[in-house]
Amino acid sequence: MKILKLLVAFLAVVTVFTGCENDVITNYAFQDISAPTGVTANFGITQDDTGVVTITPVGEGASTFTIYFGVEGSEPETINAGETASYTYTEGAYLIRIVATGSTGLTSEFNQVVKVSFTAPENLSFETVVSGLTAVVTPTADNATMFDVYFGANDDEEPVTVMADASAEFTYAEPGEYSVRVVAKGASVNTIELTKVVTITGAVDPIVLPITFDDPTVNYAFGTFNGASFEVVTNPDLSGANMTESNVGAITNSGAQYEGGAFTLGTPVDFSGANKTITMKFWSNVEVPVLLKFEGGVDGERQNEITKTHSGSGWETLTFDFATEAVKSYIDGNQGVGEPFVPTGQYATMVIFVDGPGTTAGTFYVDDIEQTGGATEPLMAATAPTAAEADVLSVFSDSYTDPASVNYFPNWGQSTTYEQVDLNGNAAIKYGNANYQGIDLGGEFDASAYEFVHIDVWSADYTTIPFFIIDTSGETPVNLEVTAGEWTSIDIPLSAFTDQGISVNSVFQFKFDVQPDNGGTFYIDNLYFYNASASVADSPQAAAPTPAFDAANVISLFSDAYSDVNMATWRTDWSSAVLEAISVAGDAVKKYSELNFVGAEPVSQIDASGMTHFSTDVWTGDATQIRIKLVDFGADGTFEGGDDSEHEIVLNFDNGDFIRNSWVTLDIPLADFTGLTSQSNIAQLIYSGGPAGETTVYVDNVYFHN
Repeated sequence: MKILKLLVAFLAVVTVFTGCENDVITNYAFQDISAPTGVTANFGITQDDTGVVTITPVGEGASTFTIYFGVEGSEPETINAGETASYTYTEGAYLIRIVATGSTGLTSEFNQVVKVSFTAPENLSFETVVSGLTAVVTPTADNATMFDVYFGANDDEEPVTVMADASAEFTYAEPGEYSVRVVAKGASVNTIELTKVVTITGAVDPIVLPITFDDPTVNYAFGTFNGASFEVVTNPDLSGANMTESNVGAITNSGAQYEGGAFTLGTPVDFSGANKTITMKFWSNVEVPVLLKFEGGVDGERQNEITKTHSGSGWETLTFDFATEAVKSYIDGNQGVGEPFVPTGQYATMVIFVDGPGTTAGTFYVDDIEQTGGATEPLMAATAPTAAEADVLSVFSDSYTDPASVNYFPNWGQSTTYEQVDLNGNAAIKYGNANYQGIDLGGEFDASAYEFVHIDVWSADYTTIPFFIIDTSGETPVNLEVTAGEWTSIDIPLSAFTDQGISVNSVFQFKFDVQPDNGGTFYIDNLYFYNASASVADSPQAAAPTPAFDAANVISLFSDAYSDVNMATWRTDWSSAVLEAISVAGDAVKKYSELNFVGAEPVSQIDASGMTHFSTDVWTGDATQIRIKLVDFGADGTFEGGDDSEHEIVLNFDNGDFIRNSWVTLDIPLADFTGLTSQSNIAQLIYSGGPAGETTVYVDNVYFHN
């Protein structure tokens, strides 16, 4: 039974197999943790015009591998772990399927397209993307089966071998210039190679909150003292408050008193507003006090600190409320040390002591240090746009060339104030004390050749901002739906304006009008017209279909069409995904990128026992699998209380369970969640995607209904 309905007026599905395609699809059996994981294969091809391809599968927990060679009429071959199979191919492209079987009988699959050509490779080129100390090389060539990539780190290095349309990644030990050599190979005895010099700059960007230790371009320098040491390592204990497999900071105490270290911040922490709370994830296996101190006041502000006690239970979240818990730090002499203090300035240095006055030795871990509680201004720049400049008519963006004629603060008698601010080297516009505000283009712009207008908006005060395009034919608004305290990336089809009766042939002004909600502040960046790429868009360009169920028959978690229940989070601490709140054609949407799995939790558990279906709209351009899990905590309402139940629905692209590049409504009968023995205490909703960590999924209209 199909559990989805495709809400499109017309759908044409064309499946084309060509020798230029090379889709790597990894599907795992997630029903049990004993299924093999990390399944892949090492391929080799003899360069003697015979077409012999060798296949050596690998996978954690796999005892045997069954290889389907992709040739009609050929028999699959089963080999043991560590063994190699071979097959002689004629010229062509072949989809090789490998099924890994574990000791429990559970299976995982890996698919790889292999091209076999007896013509020598030609037209070799490669692109190199550098991030910190890491270089990613993506080679291309005609008639190539695979590529050997030499990163030039040492004289006797072994190459990184990748298949066609794949990328090779390498992390250098230090910055410098390196000669990267790529050799293209096929079934022919002849090869071709190309060498380029790449510059590795290393981690040079300054530290800013939040501190995640995951950005390879940031220099996470922690200046230690009194015997402490520091390094960035992979999270050694995925548990408690930090279930994410990511980098963390490791602080090692030698056992001396007052050991610690300091981060010098590129953007000072700002305590001038109401946002005075700092949180961090901290790991210790012994009970220990953790002192967080701010010094280096930009205008000489008083040093201050808070001490919290870690219970020694592994990963915990520590919360430091500098509005209510801070005290004056020791400087020279007494000077009120220990007295209550509320910081109101900016601080460029953050100091951490682990058992400062004590002598506890050991290694402790810290992660995700951030300022929370309602930021009053953006701490980071909006995401840089990726549209090609040839497809853009820019009004304000560091990424493109803006017309010199534009006036971002024309005098229209408004109360609004204007300031261009610097966010980590990127310019943004700050409009404060707002009532209305215009942008005068200094001439008439013909935007009729473009499809969209884009703008990034940040505000702690507004969630809706009416935005006007003013043309010689008239003016009309579209509401900018903004997620408070976050950069919201908004793409508006120009048809949203022209359908209201104006043209965009002679645009000469923009206007923002928040009246009568006067006095707030909002920031804008990356305002431009653009055309979508000629290729398939990698994000939804239109809003998801509006649900039609009567609100009386709906329990909504997330939808502009209904009143939503209160949600504690749309990304739990144990999630493995990046969450971004965006707007698509004026409709609020959750964007999950780098998706492995992500949890959403309501403030109060949901009684869905009177409902018949769970519904959600999803949009993806790259997922091979989407999984949806509901978790019920049972009558006792507690996790692992003995009566928990859950069930996961698995949807596969290859089975036609969903389509890509279009909104799909997944309307799933609750009866299909067969493992969910109760529906009265729904406590968690979990989205997962495959390939794990490589998938982007957009979500809207999440609700139960009958």
